[in-house]
Amino acid sequence: MKVSIKWIDGVSFVGESETGHAVVLDGAPENGGRNIGMRPMEMLLIGMGACTSFDVVAILKKARQPIFDCVAEIDAVRADEIPKVFTKIHVHFVITGDNLNPVQVERAVKLSAEKYCSASIMLSKSVEITHDFEIKPLTAQA
Repeated sequence: MKVSIKWIDGVSFVGESETGHAVVLDGAPENGGRNIGMRPMEMLLIGMGACTSFDVVAILKKARQPIFDCVAEIDAVRADEIPKVFTKIHVHFVITGDNLNPVQVERAVKLSAEKYCSASIMLSKSVEITHDFEIKPLTAQA
């Protein structure tokens, strides 16, 4: 896997993947940023959240669960001192569907966290990562 990061100006960059997708990243205004893009550490959390969500949805679909929606709400705590690494990350899944089996949802979250999600497994080597979930019936969406 290869990516490139090109400096725009100040503390703004464009990251491009080998698949041709691009994203703008920028620092906080107090660090010289212009707020024209995501912060790099936000991007790291989003990447981890997308990775684990991908797994959870795939596992639930494979288990033939009637999933309609999956949202991963992530809260993270960073160290006060430089380097301001993540010290805690909590992933709360909100899974929507009718007649979802809570045992299957719990299994999907656990499998992602412990076996499949490369991003969260890698981060868990140095960060305390916790997960939980709630199930919302599809009929509650109306």
